[in-house]
Amino acid sequence: MKLESPIKRRKSRQIMVGNVPVGGDAPIAVQSMTNTETCDVDATVAQISALEQAGADIVRVSVPSMEAAEAFGKIRKRVSLPLVADIHFDYKIALRVAELGVDCLRINPGNIGREDRISAVISAARDRGIPIRIGVNAGSLGKDLQRKYGEPTADALVESAMRNVDILDRHDFQDFKVSLKASEVFMTVDAYRKIASQIEQPLHLGITEAGGLRSGTVKSSVGLGMLLMDGIGDTIRVSLAADPVEEIKVGFDILKSLRLRSRGINFVACPSCSRQNFDVIQTMNDLEARLEDVNVPLDVAIIGCIVNGPGEAKVADLGLTGGSPKNLFYAAGKPNQKLDNATLTDDLERLIREEAARRREQEESIIAKSGD
Repeated sequence: MKLESPIKRRKSRQIMVGNVPVGGDAPIAVQSMTNTETCDVDATVAQISALEQAGADIVRVSVPSMEAAEAFGKIRKRVSLPLVADIHFDYKIALRVAELGVDCLRINPGNIGREDRISAVISAARDRGIPIRIGVNAGSLGKDLQRKYGEPTADALVESAMRNVDILDRHDFQDFKVSLKASEVFMTVDAYRKIASQIEQPLHLGITEAGGLRSGTVKSSVGLGMLLMDGIGDTIRVSLAADPVEEIKVGFDILKSLRLRSRGINFVACPSCSRQNFDVIQTMNDLEARLEDVNVPLDVAIIGCIVNGPGEAKVADLGLTGGSPKNLFYAAGKPNQKLDNATLTDDLERLIREEAARRREQEESIIAKSGD
């Protein structure tokens, strides 16, 4: 049983980051950032490809020097995902990556410097249809704001962002998105809520420097979840001290839990207890590892006993209820066949892949017919 999300999203102006629409009624985009040395083109391309395979919609690449800008141009030619160039201070780098095919410039106009330099960057973005992302971080606020507020606050983040918004407004440039990130959840949430009512542009969400894989996932899920429930957010990045691929996985899991995106398998699994008729934890670990490549949306329930098993299996696309002497497998809410513990994981993987393939073929057939 597929349920629509009850969340009413904030209406924002839609921009295009490459071929990915951001804002408006577009799906919330999931992105990450490479952590390779940008001048190592092969390593960076390999990481972007891994992120694409994981489902990334957009990837950001740091471009701290002109040498990195030239490397960015080579990277751009070898990957298809939209790329955002992360640039600070040197306006010439922004102009160069604009020439080389960047899909979005992550800058703060205020730290570019003189008005003529700001104008040059905005003109290059306008001429090539490149949007700009204003990125404000609590750890790098201007010295005057630090003096004014004494410490990073939500109001300081918003004031910093609005200064940069005012610069773009002065140049009549409206194709931008904004992020206001802090590592502190409440400060971040407060800042986004404040700015959401002040501008119409898309908002890129993130809890910056959230931590390692476990702690960062929890902190990001809480903070982003609060904002997404408010309808705020058009793109997200889960900032983890971990493999960037994990950021994409967690990002999609957050959106799936709120019914805002569907990609891959949504597992419903019990925590297991003495009633279980098979090893639920090991089965889930094995299935998640084996089925990471499946991107067809599927709800799969893995329940160890007959207490909650039948109820969960009946509302999932596929389900398993632990039983003795064999476990009962459900398809489309109805009992389908019995599975033995000895081959349980192999059988489940096969059945899930068969259903995913069937749905993929069905979808491709619908698309083909609509094009006739």
